[in-house]
Amino acid sequence: MAKILIVGGSLGGLFAANILLRQGHDVTLLEKATGSLDGRGAGIVTHDALADTLRQAGVAVDDTLGVPVTERITLDTDGQSLGTMQLPQILTSWSRLYHMLKECFPAEHYLQGKTVKSVSQTSDQVEVLCEDGSRYNAELLIASDGIRSGVRAQVAPQIQPEYAGYIAWRGVCDEACLSNYTLDTLFNRFGFCLPKGEQMLGYPVAGTGNDTRPGKRRYNFVWYRPASENEELVNLLTDDDGRHYPTGIPPLKVSWKHIAKMRTIARDILAPQYAEILEKTAAPFLQAIYDVRSEEIVFGRIALMGDAAFVGRPHVGMGVTKAGDEAVVIAKHIAKLGATPASLNAYRDERLKLGQQVVARAQYLGRYMQAQGSKGVPNSENLKRNADTVMAETAIDISELLAQGKAVPESTH
Repeated sequence: MAKILIVGGSLGGLFAANILLRQGHDVTLLEKATGSLDGRGAGIVTHDALADTLRQAGVAVDDTLGVPVTERITLDTDGQSLGTMQLPQILTSWSRLYHMLKECFPAEHYLQGKTVKSVSQTSDQVEVLCEDGSRYNAELLIASDGIRSGVRAQVAPQIQPEYAGYIAWRGVCDEACLSNYTLDTLFNRFGFCLPKGEQMLGYPVAGTGNDTRPGKRRYNFVWYRPASENEELVNLLTDDDGRHYPTGIPPLKVSWKHIAKMRTIARDILAPQYAEILEKTAAPFLQAIYDVRSEEIVFGRIALMGDAAFVGRPHVGMGVTKAGDEAVVIAKHIAKLGATPASLNAYRDERLKLGQQVVARAQYLGRYMQAQGSKGVPNSENLKRNADTVMAETAIDISELLAQGKAVPESTH
């Protein structure tokens, strides 16, 4: 049995903590936030690998995992279908996965209010000093503390998030609020709308209390829109009192003026079904889109995983699956080689290039979105071609493509 520290109590950290605990290790998880973490209702696209990882973490996977859809649809600005595609998937929510994983992990090993101040290591152990003065020692440290990772800032300060040039408006709308027109033509599908150089997508998820009954669900949406870094982004991340939040604005601080303007634009350029959803979403929030690409993810007895190691833009729809895969691989090598730098090096050898491929695919999908419709006058053939490509490539299971080294279509290299 080894002592292992996990920094970051979100999904990736909980995957690693649960799997390693079930292997018999003494696992302590350090999370800087206090209270229950909030996923803001954000939707998660599940893949087969994610269900497998949940089982390894001790979670019972059954029909309550999420909402099934069988079809994708792209809507034109008039609300008519540009095309459909059959693709069965289960859509769940961030908070659903978080509560399932947290319930499996002993509360006394999940320590909150623990902000990492410094990390240090010797030949046989690693130590974490927290801002509250507490210290923790272990044989290995696994950092899954997100895009602004405090551990990564210590071991690899040169790895920084890079702004992608656009933001995402996000939110969830209660099914019960919506017109029959929107319910009949969109709600039960994974839907898209493709204004020039932008992208709206959405799908049904469970409602309050993880209720998946018809009438009780919600529609989760993500609307990608360009925003210049030095002007528009600064404005969007500034609240009504003039306070700027450079690393991300809290959902309830988003200016009502920005929300009102966003809804006005939605009525002009989105399918009416999506304009209605945005109008009736109580608290839309926004997220700046970033890339994080690491050249190294292991530093002696310290490993980076999840968003601390790589952030692929959400178009890929597999951030949570990727974190789960990484947790499985780390645990596999620790089982084989012990809690040693050798086990972490084996993890790096297996996952570094895959993580880089995920980021590259996300950038490719983003470039496609930004270019669509910008070449000449949009015509119906172009729109249909865009719709078919986007439906076929967004948020699909790319495990086979990754294994073959083909996450980015060859014609785009």
